[in-house]
Amino acid sequence: IMNILDFVMVGSNDYKKSSEFYDAILEPLKLKKIVTTEKYIGYAHSSEPDKAQFYVTSPINGEPATFGNGTQITILAESKEAVEKFYEIAMSKGAVDEGAPGVRSDGNYYAYIRDIDGNKIAAKSVLK
Repeated sequence: IMNILDFVMVGSNDYKKSSEFYDAILEPLKLKKIVTTEKYIGYAHSSEPDKAQFYVTSPINGEPATFGNGTQITILAESKEAVEKFYEIAMSKGAVDEGAPGVRSDGNYYAYIRDIDGNKIAAKSVLK
């Protein structure tokens, strides 16, 4: 199956704080910062360490970053434990709870948070 997404990007109003936040919460999901510029920070998954697929940026139009109502980004995790670690770290770094780790209606394991700018981010582990 072809992956239809190339990358995702979330806006930030505090670049340094967002960098520290995402460095920590993405680690259990095997994403690592690979690029930092004046305009964006890029994270790559360990399976493709040279391809940034998750970005944090300050809006190019100079306006404050806002989140989309109804917008969510879900990142795959290799295990329930990785989902739990993502959630635990996010909560300790100032995230807002949007749904504690647990099995959802599709039978998979999720945790939902809002980052420090209000973006809704989820981690998902496929249960077999």
